[in-house]
Amino acid sequence: MAEITDFDALRRAMAENSEQPEGPARNARAERLLAEAERLDIPLAVIEALGHQLKVYNYSSEKDKMFVPFARLLRMWDERPEDFDEYETHSLHWVFKWMSAGLLDQPHIPLASIEKWLGEMEHRYRLAGHSERAVRGAEFSVAEHIGDLPRAERAYAAWLAADRDAMADCHACELHGQGTWQVTRGRDEEALELWQPVLRGEFTCAHEPHTVLASSLGPLLRLGRVDEARANHLRGFRLVRPMESMRAAYADHVEFCALTGNEARALELLAERPAYFTDNGHPRSRLEFLAVVALLMNRLTELGLAGQRVPGPAGRTWTAGELAAHARVEALELAERFDRRNGTSCVGDRARARMAQRPLVDRLPLGVRTVRPAPAPVAAPPSPQVHDEEPDLAALLAEARRLSDTLRPHALEAWAAVARAARGTELEPRDRAEIADHEAMARGPEGVELFERAAELYAEAGDPGEALAARARGAYVRALAGEVDAALETVTGLYDDALALYADEATGVRQTASVVMSRARVLMRRVHAEAPVREDRAPDGPASGVPVPGRAQEALTQAEQAVREVLALVGGRAGDDVRIAARAAEARAMLAELAGLSGDAGRAAELFGQAAHAYVSAGVPWFAVEYEVQVAALAHEAGDQAGAERALRSALEHGGPYVEPVGRAQLHLQLAEVIGGRGEVDEAAEHALEAAHWADEAGESGTLGAWARQQLGGLLLRRGRCAEAAEVLESALADLSAETHGDGAVVQAQWWLGDCLSELGDHRAAAEHRLRAAEIARHWPEQQDHATLAHLAAESLSRAGLLEEADQAYARAGELWRALGNWAFLVRSLRARGWLALRGEGAAEDARELMARAVRECEEALDAVAGPVVREQLTDELAHTHRQFGDLLVRSAAEEAEDAAIRGAFEAALVQMDRAAVLFGTLGAAGLHDRTGAELAAGRLAADLGRPAEAAARARAVLAAYEGDDGADETVRARRAEAARMLGQEA
Repeated sequence: MAEITDFDALRRAMAENSEQPEGPARNARAERLLAEAERLDIPLAVIEALGHQLKVYNYSSEKDKMFVPFARLLRMWDERPEDFDEYETHSLHWVFKWMSAGLLDQPHIPLASIEKWLGEMEHRYRLAGHSERAVRGAEFSVAEHIGDLPRAERAYAAWLAADRDAMADCHACELHGQGTWQVTRGRDEEALELWQPVLRGEFTCAHEPHTVLASSLGPLLRLGRVDEARANHLRGFRLVRPMESMRAAYADHVEFCALTGNEARALELLAERPAYFTDNGHPRSRLEFLAVVALLMNRLTELGLAGQRVPGPAGRTWTAGELAAHARVEALELAERFDRRNGTSCVGDRARARMAQRPLVDRLPLGVRTVRPAPAPVAAPPSPQVHDEEPDLAALLAEARRLSDTLRPHALEAWAAVARAARGTELEPRDRAEIADHEAMARGPEGVELFERAAELYAEAGDPGEALAARARGAYVRALAGEVDAALETVTGLYDDALALYADEATGVRQTASVVMSRARVLMRRVHAEAPVREDRAPDGPASGVPVPGRAQEALTQAEQAVREVLALVGGRAGDDVRIAARAAEARAMLAELAGLSGDAGRAAELFGQAAHAYVSAGVPWFAVEYEVQVAALAHEAGDQAGAERALRSALEHGGPYVEPVGRAQLHLQLAEVIGGRGEVDEAAEHALEAAHWADEAGESGTLGAWARQQLGGLLLRRGRCAEAAEVLESALADLSAETHGDGAVVQAQWWLGDCLSELGDHRAAAEHRLRAAEIARHWPEQQDHATLAHLAAESLSRAGLLEEADQAYARAGELWRALGNWAFLVRSLRARGWLALRGEGAAEDARELMARAVRECEEALDAVAGPVVREQLTDELAHTHRQFGDLLVRSAAEEAEDAAIRGAFEAALVQMDRAAVLFGTLGAAGLHDRTGAELAAGRLAADLGRPAEAAARARAVLAAYEGDDGADETVRARRAEAARMLGQEA
């Protein structure tokens, strides 16, 4: 810290310290500044240093330190009030309110002392001529805290009835307190209505809307307004995160996560603030924090995670179970101290109620990366439809057969249950055959031998057709493992045998269709052999995957013939047999694949659509999802976005809970892109949010989840929800990588985040992200994005006050604009550098030279171009450059010491304004307002130069330009008013 030698240096040091982050370091510097103030031997310096100390203590975790400097200030006021200037007199009385709250928040201070202090505050406010509003507000806080509801109601009414004056809290803080009381009284709707002006940004202060956003979370969840709750969490947590003094609001955000299935995010929040567990300068907020910690740890314990490592007080490691017990004991001990002081049980009752809360939402997706600490629930297989408490083997068999015969989800799990129940039991060969058959299906490539065992048992049971079907399924599994030729040889023999049996009426359509379909599948595998695709279903379920062209025409022809044989066999024979209907649907899907391989995308889309419709009609819509996705992809390729959207929506609807999380994520993400592309940003954002959620559930947070968050952030930005977008994009950037997602996705996320931070006023951080994006784009062959990002980064650096860095960025952007032939933005970069130079010390000459260069560059570009549109754009740019040059010359005149130099600057500025007006005039109606603005600016300069007649002439020219205008335009009215004033000055 630089040495403090005078009062001005002290004030500068205190102002600098006020801008530092809240916390012990800032407090310690305030203490040192007080010592420096005392050495100056100036009473007001000591008073201001004490006030500064009070402020930093209040906005920190060391609120208990406020009482000593305030007592000293009060003593100085009582002894020599004349030492206080107007501002410090106001501040002294203002801080009375801080003291009232501070006393209440310290359980060791007796209630009688607090009541006495209220009387002292009332007396001093009356002497100073202040309203009772702040006093009654403080009384209300005391009554509400101790649970004296009748007194609280009286004080609340008196608070609102008293006049607002200079001692009243700001509107935002008052509304927060009023809304909190409504919540206490169980009136959530009324609270949210009171808070609306703060939530909309109409009233703000150092701690608002921070606390209102946090306080709104519980009421919004209880009212079912979960979208608003999510938005307020993302927006509000961003505000409270850097502020050490906001432990209570921070606790509200942890509580929100614990009540919405976001326990993992709640743990992340705890890990960010380890000091909150132990900082004891503000016992009341520590109690609130610990109660929420206990709530969260209880929730983790309920989820079976009592042994999970969790963030906790420093000095040891903690499990959720251990921290739950510790936090509860600490919270209740603190509550008991308050209740003993207050003579009521109110504080303890509230703490116990808070710790006992139940989740209000099973899982509320937030958009930021949040992984569930416990496995996500999945759609459970239905229980056997029997009434026994423990279903017997016969019931399990019946249920398993029902599920498999109707192609229900979880059929394989039902057969596994049968197998477990059948251990050590003698079963009929048919029963054992079905158990082996379904176990083989569940094992996939490892189940080939079990298919053979099942076939033997089917034969033993007298069902030769099903025996052939089991062996055919085994052959298909071998094809999946890459043994296509061997599988085809086997299945061809089985096919001949099955047709012979069917002709002799020794087997049925179902068994024969299973063999014929297995042969078709093997032939399709031969088509796909050079480009294998994913197969993720049971061997007897529908096929999946889209082939890649590359097999010989002979293979395609044979496969198509085999598929048509399936259709010929099962066509019109399904009736109520879901399996037969599914064979027909799958066959149409195979024909669709083959049509796609042959280059007939339209026919492929039609057939995939037929297959999907057939599955839906058969009552198994979840099998339609895959083919509806194919329809969507083909529609997208054909430019039919409406068709793609319809297909994706159908896929989501038909998949229901049976689509795997990764599949849901993909469907929602594709819908977000399609819907966002047609401008429905709100709905697109909902789908991107769902995509991020399901990607997390699938364990794909770092891949698909990052994509979804990137898209969600961009959509939120388009809606103007910049704080939420920034949270989401920061979460996305933690996972986005050029290797996985492509450098374009990384650049776009950085770009969007820079835009968000710029809107939020964090210009330094905005510049950092824009520069990172520019560094990546620097290596791209097309340099438009690089130039744009460099220009945007320069703007952010300028707004952040980093003038030298901004100038370098604008210079780099200018070089890029020149290389791209974008003369308009080259000129803008030069103008911006001119203004930057003027903000530097002693750089007026550099500023003028840069602006003159901007004029020359624009004039040279105009001479070189021929197109009328480009010429008009450059003429407009040149006119604006002359106008800004004139403004810059006027500003720079302030640095001149001699009247002649100032007059010369004004004369030069007038020339620039005149040129601007002439050029704007050539643009007709499009340049009218700019032209009249330049005319009036020139008129003001003429008046300053002692040329009233010229000023009046310019004013009359403005009035003439708007002659006949009805004056509905605000700019017209303002221009006319200024011109009239200018003419009045002449008179």
